[in-house]
Amino acid sequence: MASNREFFNRRLHSLLGVIPVGLFLVQHLVVNHFATGGEESFNKAAHFMESLPFRYVLETLIIFLPLLFHAIYGLYIAFTAKNNTSKFSFFRNWMFMLQRFSGVVTLIFVTWHVWETRIAAAFGADVNYQMMENILSTPFMFWFYIIGVVSTVFHFANGLWSFCVSWGITVTPRSQVISSYVTMGIFVALSIVGIRAILAFV
Repeated sequence: MASNREFFNRRLHSLLGVIPVGLFLVQHLVVNHFATGGEESFNKAAHFMESLPFRYVLETLIIFLPLLFHAIYGLYIAFTAKNNTSKFSFFRNWMFMLQRFSGVVTLIFVTWHVWETRIAAAFGADVNYQMMENILSTPFMFWFYIIGVVSTVFHFANGLWSFCVSWGITVTPRSQVISSYVTMGIFVALSIVGIRAILAFV
């Protein structure tokens, strides 16, 4: 019974990491990338997202609750799981270790980012270009965001590989190798989008 519950929790954890949390990450990076078009471009995109109907309900049900479960169960996995050298290659074991490490870094970064933006907005602050410009005005915060964004994107992209394996999408060794190249391509592409957005604010 306990093994069935753990199997279900791991499947749910994997699914929520892709849908909806992963999809929200991609959408968030795309909106932030509007900053490369200037202050007005970013503010229009950000205010459009803020004006969506039932925004708080959608954020709670589609973002925060799934993210909370994914984060809490992810911490459990990070501190209890062990590398499996008999089943996966040396490379995959390293990627699994980096997945756990990046998950912890991502949790710290996302928590701080939500505090600086969403919580601040709840107290009346305007989430706009100037806010992000001010946040990234010091070298420490600039590099904190660079590391945080790259870590978050890696965690998502590498998590896609695990998702495909655990959900039976890539079951053969060849398909898993192809999936490795695809997910690393996604990592590079989304990292470029995220870093360009950060650079646009400075």
